[in-house]
Amino acid sequence: MPTQNSKPIARRGGLGAVLFPRVIMALVLREMVTTYGRSPGGYLWAVLEPAAGIALLTVIFSMGFNSPPLGTSFALFYAGGILPFLMYNDLTTKLGQTIGYSRQLLEYPRVSFADALIARLALNTLTQLAVSFLVIAFLIVALRPDTVLDISKIALAYLLVICLAAGVGFLNSFLFHIYPLWQTIWVIFNRPLFLVSGIFFLFESVPRPFADFLWFNPLIHITGLMRDGYYPFYQPTYVSVAYVLGVSAVLSATGLLLLYRHHRDFLTR
Repeated sequence: MPTQNSKPIARRGGLGAVLFPRVIMALVLREMVTTYGRSPGGYLWAVLEPAAGIALLTVIFSMGFNSPPLGTSFALFYAGGILPFLMYNDLTTKLGQTIGYSRQLLEYPRVSFADALIARLALNTLTQLAVSFLVIAFLIVALRPDTVLDISKIALAYLLVICLAAGVGFLNSFLFHIYPLWQTIWVIFNRPLFLVSGIFFLFESVPRPFADFLWFNPLIHITGLMRDGYYPFYQPTYVSVAYVLGVSAVLSATGLLLLYRHHRDFLTR
């Protein structure tokens, strides 16, 4: 026979299960309006940014080289590096700004920091996946490169991007708020990361001992796996899915633990 205390708990649990998706959807819609609805280009700019970067690299390097390191299309080669990197950069930055962006909403008892993180991760992940699909589809239709895409490897590469970006973003969400200077440091840190993540080169072309240090950059594994999906004849044996997932898991656990322990302090700062 249920006790008196068990009924309110059951009702709260049932109500929470109903409210959870509604809260997430409300946060997603708010994010859509504030992030893309108020800017002049909106979602158009989200597509033009990677497209412009790929076009610029294609023009510059095609003037100095006869062919890219893989295949015959400069645009497709650089898309394999730029698209996952921009997705990683966008997610880590947006997730890092979650606490400050949703601070007023977090004062409501039905909205938790986890709701805000999930909503922001979901919206920006879907946005970046849509952007990647549009850019790649355009390159395939317009350039007709002599290649066959391996969708399973490309999907796995994007899954690794999401996992890694979520882990870094969760940790940044804590660090951005507790140490405001970290946001500036993070921007500076990401600039050289753009150069050492395999966007312009193949990992196999890097001499030792530099390649040994470069291997510890998780993004170099994601770029290699992505290009493995673009080029059937390319087999990057250095890629370690387990390493990227391990780094992602450690970062996610650390970030979420810190947020869980200190998120209430953020509201009083």
